[in-house]
Amino acid sequence: MASTTTSVGAGGSDDNTTLAAITHILALFTWLIGPLVVFLVTDDEFVKANARAAINWQIWFTIYSIVAGVLIIVGIGILLLPLLGLLNMVFIVIAAVKAAEGEVWSYPLTIDLL
Repeated sequence: MASTTTSVGAGGSDDNTTLAAITHILALFTWLIGPLVVFLVTDDEFVKANARAAINWQIWFTIYSIVAGVLIIVGIGILLLPLLGLLNMVFIVIAAVKAAEGEVWSYPLTIDLL
């Protein structure tokens, strides 16, 4: 899947873009829990869209990590796990910057589940 960015309206107010950016950063420290809490408690569609993107990425990141963990048996997983960790950090930073600019960034390598 190709990554895309979408603007939601005018991008929302500064508070909304800040919360949307924080939602992505929360995923770095709380995995799925932080974005899920934000998704459930907010009424703002821009923040919900960013939380949804973060949740979808964390689900797929977990699936990719499990596959890489299994592939440790054949050796390739030893290279894939650190690469996935780095990719997770890079994607989260990009998504947080895009959210702060008022855009919803669709993470690459994900299929929307939520």
